[in-house]
Amino acid sequence: MKKNASRNSKTVLTAILTAIMALGLAACASTPDANENLISNDAGEIKAVNLFGPMEKSKPNATNVSRNAFDRTVEMAEDQLGLTVEYRTYTAENYQEKTYDDVVLDRVRHNMDDFYLMNPDTILALGSEGRLLDLSGLDCVKNLRDVVKTANTVDGKLVAIPQEVVAYGLFVNKDMFDQYKLKLPNTPEEFLECCRVFKENGIETPIGVNRWWLETFVFAQGYADLYNGGNTEAEIEALNNGEAKYSDYMRPGFEFLKELIDKGYIDAKTAYTSEAIEAEGPDFLAQKTPIVMAYWSAANAETAYGKPDFNLQVIGFPSSLGQMPVIPITGYAVCTGAEHLDDTLKVLDVILSDEALQLYTETNKVISPSKNVEVNCIPALKPLNEKIKNNVYVLGSNAGMNVEQWGNTCLIVRELLNGATVDECMAQFDKLQQEAIEKKTAAEN
Repeated sequence: MKKNASRNSKTVLTAILTAIMALGLAACASTPDANENLISNDAGEIKAVNLFGPMEKSKPNATNVSRNAFDRTVEMAEDQLGLTVEYRTYTAENYQEKTYDDVVLDRVRHNMDDFYLMNPDTILALGSEGRLLDLSGLDCVKNLRDVVKTANTVDGKLVAIPQEVVAYGLFVNKDMFDQYKLKLPNTPEEFLECCRVFKENGIETPIGVNRWWLETFVFAQGYADLYNGGNTEAEIEALNNGEAKYSDYMRPGFEFLKELIDKGYIDAKTAYTSEAIEAEGPDFLAQKTPIVMAYWSAANAETAYGKPDFNLQVIGFPSSLGQMPVIPITGYAVCTGAEHLDDTLKVLDVILSDEALQLYTETNKVISPSKNVEVNCIPALKPLNEKIKNNVYVLGSNAGMNVEQWGNTCLIVRELLNGATVDECMAQFDKLQQEAIEKKTAAEN
C-alpha cells in the first residue's frame, strides 16, 4: 500500500464523523463567547468538563440541526449537574497536516481533555492501549442496542458510546425499477440482473459511485454470515489469532465489484476520483441512474436526497442472506487520565440517557443507540429500519477486530478501482492481518 495509506485511512474515517455532525446542512455555528453558559459552584469556582470534537457549540439561532441536537443534550447535562461542558474544537487550519484522528490520538495520550468524539480506528487504537475508560458501569448501558456494544468493545471493555447509529444502504429509484418490471434485489445475483436490464435499456452506468462507499458492498457480502450466523465471537477470535483470514471473507465482495467494473455497471475512474454525493447525486436526482449508496441521514437532508421527484427507497446491500444494512460505529469515549473524571461520567450518563437520546433522535430523525428509543423515520427509510430493528446488519467497523475495517477496506477497494487484481487486493488484507498479529504478540511479550 502507498506510504500515505495510513493518513488516507484516517481521512476516510473522519468522513464518518462528518456524516454525523454535518448531515449536509448549513453550518452556522460560531465560536462561543468564553464566558457563555458558565455555572459557578458555591465556592465561586467554575465546574467544567472538557470535550474535544470536530464541532463548536452552536449559537442559539444556528440552523445546523445535528449540532443543535447535541447541544440541547449537553444543556440538559449542564442544567442537571450544575456545570458546563467546554468545547475544544478541531479545525484543520490550526492543525495543518494533522487529521482529526491524528490530533485525537495525541490529545488522549497526553490526557489533554476529558472526553472525545472518536472514529472507529481511534477507538480501537486507544482502547487497545488501555487509554479509554470502561463505560460499562454507566446507567445508560443497560439500554444500549447489542450492535453498539459489539462494535465498541475492546479487550472486554465497552470504551465508547455514540448518540446515533449510522447506517448505510442502497438508495434506489423505485419508479425506474417498476418501469422495467424489476424487483428490488436481495442477492448479488439479483443485483447483477437488475444492472444488466438497466444497461440494455440505455442506462449507461446503473450505479452512481464515489471514492468512499463502495466498501459497503464488500462488508455486506463478506460479513453477512459472521454477524447473523450466531457464531460472531468465535469467528472474530479466529480472525484475530490468524486461524481464519480476512481475505477469505473479503474475496466474494471484491470479485463482485470487479464484475461490476468489467461489465460497465460502475465507472471505476469516476469512483476513484469523486467525492460522495457531489458526483453521483445530480444524475440520481435527475433519474439518469437508478442506484446510489449513502448513509441514513442523506435521505432526510434536502441538500442530499431529501426531496427527490420520484419514489425513493433505501434498502440493504445484496448478500447471501438478503438485503443487509452496513453500520460503522463511532462514539464518545473518556480518557482514563481525565482531570474531571467523575463529572465527565455524570455528563455522559445524562446525554446518553433515554430522555436525551429521545430528544436527539426526534431532532435528527436518526437511529438511536438505545433499544428503547425508536425513530419516526420517513417512508423511504422504513425497509432499512425494519432490518436494523430485527438485528439484521453487518458492522463496517468493529473495535473487537485487530484489523481496522472501514478505512482499510475503502483504500483497498480504491486499489481495485485503479487496476489492481482481486488477488493483489487480498494480499493487502493478508499483510494487514499479519502485521496486527505481530503487533499483538509483541505487546504480550
